[in-house]
Amino acid sequence: MSDCIVIGGGLSGLATAVALGSAGLNVQLFESRGFLGGRATSYPADVGDQTEIIDNCQHILLRCCVNLMDFYSRLRVADQIHFHREFYFLEPGGRISYLRAGHLPAPYHFTESFLTMKCLSLSDKLSIAYGLQCIRREYEHRKDLDRITMLDWLKEKRQTQRSIKRFWGQVLVSAINEDLGRMAARHGFQVFWLGFLRHKNSYEMGVPVVPLAELYDSNTWQDLGNVEFRLRAPVERIWVERNAVYGITASKREHTARFYVCALPFERLESVIPELGIKADLFQHSPITGVHLWFDRTVTELPHAVLLDSAVHWFFNRDQGKYLQTVISASRSLVPMSKTEVVPLVLEELTKYLPEVRRAKLEKSHVVKEVRATFSAAPGTEQARPEARTPFKNLFLAGDWTQSGWPATMEGAVRSGYLAAEAVTRAAGKSMDFVLPDLG
Repeated sequence: MSDCIVIGGGLSGLATAVALGSAGLNVQLFESRGFLGGRATSYPADVGDQTEIIDNCQHILLRCCVNLMDFYSRLRVADQIHFHREFYFLEPGGRISYLRAGHLPAPYHFTESFLTMKCLSLSDKLSIAYGLQCIRREYEHRKDLDRITMLDWLKEKRQTQRSIKRFWGQVLVSAINEDLGRMAARHGFQVFWLGFLRHKNSYEMGVPVVPLAELYDSNTWQDLGNVEFRLRAPVERIWVERNAVYGITASKREHTARFYVCALPFERLESVIPELGIKADLFQHSPITGVHLWFDRTVTELPHAVLLDSAVHWFFNRDQGKYLQTVISASRSLVPMSKTEVVPLVLEELTKYLPEVRRAKLEKSHVVKEVRATFSAAPGTEQARPEARTPFKNLFLAGDWTQSGWPATMEGAVRSGYLAAEAVTRAAGKSMDFVLPDLG
């Protein structure tokens, strides 16, 4: 019998497994698909052809994501994350502004580059500076941040329309995967406080230099011989009696352990363990769309850029300017569109910023729609997020939708896995801490 069965091979389940494995527990992880990573994974661009492996969507992290980096360090792949110290803001016509830390200490480290940003007027900059000062004052004291939207708060602080569109919205919609008018102000505050104000280097953006799936393939787990993976093994049922779980059914076979961690998406729990009472409509989803574009020539020298005033939020240069990954967050308007409609839309947007796109030949494209990419971080959602403990003494929850202390991000997923692992060790009588504190 295993010490612990982990159900779900996304980041939260993997974080639980690596933490418990490093603590000496024998872990079995069950994943319904043939690969690990959940929504943060990669696969062949063309079925049956392994020569071009793509991520389902470009995933990035900030330096403030300390638990995610700890997870990568435990798997000895932290060196596969390349950090960038500049954010590029691209206007229609191609004019570039950039944001990077200067010589001043936090929270004033962006002052030099911020003042030179051509995409914002002086009134915009004064407006933003006032807003950031308000976040510093209100972050730990204001009590209604989970009851109002970020847009409500920005209007309350008299932010200019251009600052909302070109600064606040560009940063937050990408970070939270939700529109400002749907996003709880609490989450917007957290992004700016932890990512941009509290620590001088916390904003630095980490981009994996290998396909996501390589970060957690079988080779990375060699030092943890006590973690076993059961792929293509969907868990149909978690069985409970009185106040405990006594087993699971996976691929029509029974399996037992001392402890169980369920790291499934919230919409799966109603069928897998209805006794928990977590309904499929507990939260709403917010979609994200990634569009991969391969050109016959270099169309940009920039490593990445934010596209201002565009339906496309970001592009990432993946291969010498010939292969771009574009990202559209909170992409509800694209969900009903066919892939043949999405690609021309994205290309037309790119030509406004990168003139060379119009002269280049598009050799190949691939569209990925993650309709259930994240839960919607709407006002009131926070109180609905469950903690790791459940009414069943040997069952614990993990997932970016649980009470991780972070929004639905890779950092939030890993934190939730570590919290579940901590709960398991407490129940096992050898309490251990895995969650690292936020950058101070």
